[in-house]
Amino acid sequence: MLIVFFRAIILYIIIIFSIRLMGKRQLGELQPSELVVTILMSNIATLPIEDINIPMIMGVVPIFTLVCLDVGLSHLSLLSRGFRRIISGSPKIIITDGKIDQKQMKKLRFTIDDLMESLRSVQVFDITEVQLAIVETTGKISVYQKQNLQPCTPQDMGMNKKSKNPPQLVIDDGEVVENALNFIGLNKKWLYNILKKEQCEIENVFMMTADEDKTYKLVRRELD
Repeated sequence: MLIVFFRAIILYIIIIFSIRLMGKRQLGELQPSELVVTILMSNIATLPIEDINIPMIMGVVPIFTLVCLDVGLSHLSLLSRGFRRIISGSPKIIITDGKIDQKQMKKLRFTIDDLMESLRSVQVFDITEVQLAIVETTGKISVYQKQNLQPCTPQDMGMNKKSKNPPQLVIDDGEVVENALNFIGLNKKWLYNILKKEQCEIENVFMMTADEDKTYKLVRRELD
């Protein structure tokens, strides 16, 4: 039993490390080659756990082989556009100016239900509102609405607003996030002055956000 326990922990660490090498992607954003490697790794990892007669090396070597293969293919894809198309495919346009390309949908084996579901996910319920819809290599549909139906922006209203970064989490459950402070151009001195002003100890802060204009939001920890 202990052997299975330790094997599971070791393989868990190896797979986490391998996935980190492959890059940060959500499951729905994986390219076909990455999805295949992920599925194969999960199947290979179960073999040494289920059968303790199989040496651990028989699971570790294939996993690292697949990861190295995927990383190698990724580098080749960066160097060659043609190779990238072979491995990952290319985006396909399925709606242009409100008109559906039915031939392209048949090639992609996309149903009307698939299309409408993707449009609804971006708050589009009428196909005639779509200027352009593209099926990405991950299978996700990117939608660009017609100009007159897009949300109004400050620029459209003639308002010139300065662009700035969104608020950053500077205190996370009683701990200072120094990278976030540096990102918005603030420092610990400013932070501790604010805490002194709020009469709150840092260990009593559940979360605190701030932006480059020194506007902050502080949430105190709830007492048990």
